Amino acid sequence: MSEPHGGSRVQISKVEAEKARMEPRFFGQAAATRSALVLPISAARWLLLLVLLAGVYFFHGFLVPVLAALVIGFASWPVYRRLLDAIGGNRTFGATIAILCVLSFIIVPISIATAYAVDEVRIWAIWAIEANAQGADTPSWLTGIPGVGAWLGTQWATHVGRPGALGELIQLVSGSNIGNIYRGVLVVGASAFQSFLTLLFMLISLFFVYRDGERFAAQIDRVGERIFPMRWERISRIVPLTISSTVMGMGTIAIGEGILLGFCYWLAGVPSPVTLGLITGMMALIPGGAPLCFTLVSVYLVASGSVFEGVALFAWGTIELFIVDKTLRPRLVGGPIQLPFLPTFFGLIGGVKTMGFLGLFVGPVLMALLVAIWREWLREVTSHPVEEATIEAARPPDLAR
Repeated sequence: MSEPHGGSRVQISKVEAEKARMEPRFFGQAAATRSALVLPISAARWLLLLVLLAGVYFFHGFLVPVLAALVIGFASWPVYRRLLDAIGGNRTFGATIAILCVLSFIIVPISIATAYAVDEVRIWAIWAIEANAQGADTPSWLTGIPGVGAWLGTQWATHVGRPGALGELIQLVSGSNIGNIYRGVLVVGASAFQSFLTLLFMLISLFFVYRDGERFAAQIDRVGERIFPMRWERISRIVPLTISSTVMGMGTIAIGEGILLGFCYWLAGVPSPVTLGLITGMMALIPGGAPLCFTLVSVYLVASGSVFEGVALFAWGTIELFIVDKTLRPRLVGGPIQLPFLPTFFGLIGGVKTMGFLGLFVGPVLMALLVAIWREWLREVTSHPVEEATIEAARPPDLAR
C-alpha cells in the first residue's frame, strides 16, 4: 500500500513542477537559469577602480614628496649605479650614502638660501606697505637710465608715488591686495614644520627608490609590456633619459648660474642678492631668462652710479653664459630631446603654480615627456605614408579609386 502511495506522491510532485515551470514567475527566471546582474569580471574591475580612487583620495598629500623623490632618483641614478659598484652592491648601505649626499649638497644649501630669500622678501613687503600708505619718491637711479629714465619716472609717480597707487597696481596685476601678499609671505616664513614634514617624506621615499628602484622598474616593465606590447620598450627608454637630461642639464645649469650670479650680485653691492640669485636661477630654466636678469641688474647698477660694477657684472655674465652654452649645456642637456622655448616656459610656469618650488623641475620634465611622446607619434605617422602608398599601388584599379 505504501509503494503506490509513494509513487503517486512522486507523480504529483512532477506534475506540480511541470505546472510551476509553465506558470509565469513574479521575480524573473529561476535561480538555475538566471544570469548574474553584474558579471564577476566587471565587478572586480569596478572594485579595483574604487580601491584606486580611494588610494588617490587618502594619499594625494604625499604626491609632491613622492614626485620629488622620483625626479631626484631618475636624475642621479647613473651616479648611484657607480656608487653601488664601488661598495660591492650593498643597496641599503648605498641608499644611505646617497641620502646623506642629497642632504649635504642639495637640501641644506637650498634650505639656507630659501630662508635668506624669505627674510629679504619680507623686507620688500614691509617697504611696499609703507609706500602704499604714504607714497614713495621717485628713485634718482630710475630717472638716470639713459633714454627711458624720464618715462620711467613718470610711470613711477603715477603708479607708485601717490598713496594707495601701489595697492591698486598690485590688485590689477595679481588680483589680491597688498595685505594678503604680506600675510602670505609671513605664512611661508612660518610654515617650517610643514616643509620639514614634506622633506622628511621625500627623503624616506627617495631611500626606497634607491634601494628597491630596479625591482620596482622590472615590475613596471612587465605591466607595461602587457599594456603597450610593441611600444613599451621605446617609451621606457625615453622616460628616464628625458628626466635625467632635463633635471641634470637644465636644473644643474640653473642652480649653477643662480649661485654664481648671486655671488656676483653680492660682490657688486646689489640689494637682496640671495633673492635676486634665486630669481636668476629660476629664470635660467627659460632660454634667455638669465641674460635678462643680469642685464637688468647691470642697468640698475649703472643708473645708480656704480658704473664699474654694472659693466663688470654684465661682462662676467656674458662670458659665463658663453662658456656654459658652448661647453656644459650640449653635454648635460644632450639626451634624447631638446625642449623648445614655449614648452619650457609653460612647463616652468605651470609647475610653479601647481607644485611650488618642486614645479621648477617637475613642470619641464612633464613637458619634455609630452614633447617626446609627440615626436614618437610623428615618427610613426611619417613612416606610414610609404607603406600606404605601397598598399595603394598593389590594389586593383577599381578598389584604388
